Amino acid sequence: MAVISELIRSESDGTLSFGDYTLSSKTKKSDFEYEGSSYKVKTFKEITKLERDGNFVYESVPGTAVEHLRESDEKVSFIVEGANDAQFTLELEPETEYDITIDGAYSGTMKTNLGGKLSVGVELDEGMPVSVVVEKA
Repeated sequence: MAVISELIRSESDGTLSFGDYTLSSKTKKSDFEYEGSSYKVKTFKEITKLERDGNFVYESVPGTAVEHLRESDEKVSFIVEGANDAQFTLELEPETEYDITIDGAYSGTMKTNLGGKLSVGVELDEGMPVSVVVEKA
């Protein structure tokens, strides 16, 4: 897996990929149309953020590259890569429990806050992508 040099793209399998953690300055791309929604990505080494129709979807600190993001009412899955360990935050259903699986290993159940935010830390080594699945418990 490599960084997403075009910052955001749709994949042939119907998923979305975005982010470039190698950039030294903040770079953004707006008005990316995907499945009837408008996406905006801001990314560089310190942060990667994705919005859909002006609403928060994903954020990581420091920046990451995300491939094959797939969302449904029950589950969010993606592959993430970064230069260092990162914390990502997803916008999900408020006050709902989710099972977290990282690289095929169950990592526990977490509950979103009143705003629906769920933050998870993930250990990353550059060049070693990690799969993440967040599924309603």
